Amino acid sequence: MYQNKAVVLKGRDWVTVWLYAIIALIGLLCIISVELKANDDFFKSLWAFKKNYSKQFFYLLICAVIATFILLMDSKFFTATPNLLYVLGILLMISTFVIGKTVNGSKSWIPLGFMNLQPVETCKIFTSLALAKYLSRPETNFSKSRSQLIASAICFLPIVFSILQNETGLALVYFCFLLPMYREGFPPAYLVIGASMGILLVAALLIPTYPLLITISVISLYALYTLKRRIKRNKSLLYIVLASWVFSAIFIGLAVPFMFKHVFQKYQADRIFSMVGRDNPYTATQPEENPNTAQLSVKKPKADTENYNVKQSKIAIGSGGFFGKGFLKGTQTQGDFVPEQHTDFIFTSLGENFGFVGCTILMLLYLTLLLRIIMIAERQRSTFSRVYAYSVAAILFFHIAINICMTIGLAPVIGITLPLMSYGGSSLLTFTILIFILVRLDADRQMVLR
Repeated sequence: MYQNKAVVLKGRDWVTVWLYAIIALIGLLCIISVELKANDDFFKSLWAFKKNYSKQFFYLLICAVIATFILLMDSKFFTATPNLLYVLGILLMISTFVIGKTVNGSKSWIPLGFMNLQPVETCKIFTSLALAKYLSRPETNFSKSRSQLIASAICFLPIVFSILQNETGLALVYFCFLLPMYREGFPPAYLVIGASMGILLVAALLIPTYPLLITISVISLYALYTLKRRIKRNKSLLYIVLASWVFSAIFIGLAVPFMFKHVFQKYQADRIFSMVGRDNPYTATQPEENPNTAQLSVKKPKADTENYNVKQSKIAIGSGGFFGKGFLKGTQTQGDFVPEQHTDFIFTSLGENFGFVGCTILMLLYLTLLLRIIMIAERQRSTFSRVYAYSVAAILFFHIAINICMTIGLAPVIGITLPLMSYGGSSLLTFTILIFILVRLDADRQMVLR
């Protein structure tokens, strides 16, 4: 299971390792800049395991040990155990319904004493390995619908448990596995359908339901009118237009209301609609009886506080200017004006302390890391290693894009961490294991792993 220590350095992609280390250290600095006050004894508090930056420091040390452990392992371990690990991940997610701890309204955490483990995070590792294992089997023919359905089920089963745990944001991450499946031959038609659903969802956010349905109906009639000559020669065009209209009507009229009433939490739906400048149309506004006057009174709309986090985030990032205010000099983040500024909104600390320059450097580091992983993926001889590498790249890209867009108001606040930057043992551990398994598999890229 372990290799001779003399060959640990051989064949490892140390560029990826150094990028990981630099980004993780920047994240630690940002957490320090949020919590360390002028009268704090830094070195004393660092070892006390009470401040978040102290805990993150110890999590980094633990991750360094785990990373070394992974680099010493035989790469065949990762090809032999994916199915077992995947089942373990699903069982851990199910166990949260029994022994789970509720944090911020989500019962998705397992308390371990020194940290809380979030199975929906760690299950991304097991799903990546299981998908790679299935697609690398000699008997898997990914051009057939049966294989595509099985691969999709592997990727999307954790979504069900994530939604049941009220972790809708993390559930969305699992859609990123469409990228490695597309690389391996997943039909583009499915991606077109998925993109169309995304466009319809955005349209449903911007336009009320009935006007939108009327608009789609008019577009469909116009398409039938302009294509009438071609439809006479090819009846399939008629069926495509009609099927598209029926699908759009059902999606907008039934699926979207169901999603915002039963899938998203109320505060999540409110944030999404508030982002586009609309009140949530799916919030019940029933008149209630006033017990004092015994008369019906209508609830007054509450103040617009749904986007408070984003507003404060924009203020903090904007106040950093071009070069930033300097380390530990951020007034917004030091003053705790930005909620969750050490986790989901850690990017605000970087923007205020190091400005546009610091944000640009971080983005370049992330871009370099993603391009490096794609390069690693394309040089693999093994389908297993290639699929796994693309899974890691897809997970990282989704987290980076959504989190940064979230902090600057271009995406709704759905509770997704910034990889290697946000505070949290589960998040840091997950991304550490994802990256270092990739580094270990890449070291044996001359082998054909199954």
